[in-house]
Amino acid sequence: MLVIAGLGNPGKEYQKTRHNVGFMVIDALAKDLGIKVDEKEFGAKIGFFREGQQKILLVKPQEFMNRSGAAIGAILHFYKLTPADLLVVLDDFNLELGGLRLKPRGSAGGHNGLQSIIDCLGTSDFKRLRLGLGAPVKDHADYVLADFSKSEKKEIDESVVKAAEAVLFFAQHGLEKTMSRYNATDKNE
Repeated sequence: MLVIAGLGNPGKEYQKTRHNVGFMVIDALAKDLGIKVDEKEFGAKIGFFREGQQKILLVKPQEFMNRSGAAIGAILHFYKLTPADLLVVLDDFNLELGGLRLKPRGSAGGHNGLQSIIDCLGTSDFKRLRLGLGAPVKDHADYVLADFSKSEKKEIDESVVKAAEAVLFFAQHGLEKTMSRYNATDKNE
């Protein structure tokens, strides 16, 4: 089984904020597949689907971002999975707006949701798909908790669709092929 966890903050007031692109990708994927991610278990909203022989669990932790790891850790423990069975989808203001970057592992890079997962799992050795927010022009916390501007909205909507496609491609073809196909060349690197 593969676990795809999108990171975000629960609640209507955060629904369209930059920090919630992980949730947006899970929602786009669920809509495309015609499934619901609304069953509440493990402190998360979850939904299952199959891609070929692979059973996939979509996850939206329902604690705030800095406590995302508890739900993900509980899910991996319950299903007897390892961090190798996990793909985390999240925002990254170190990538240009709309850019995608799939990585096999890495540090938290200042992202509280990733740090929570690393702390709960005891390792940073899990895959992550980052969606670029562009560099903040003000305080990082205010920036990620703000809604996208009108000019950013179209680009981020396209990025969310592309990220959902990348997740499905990953489930079918694995990490290396997905990285080759979807990783953007970023001007900020």
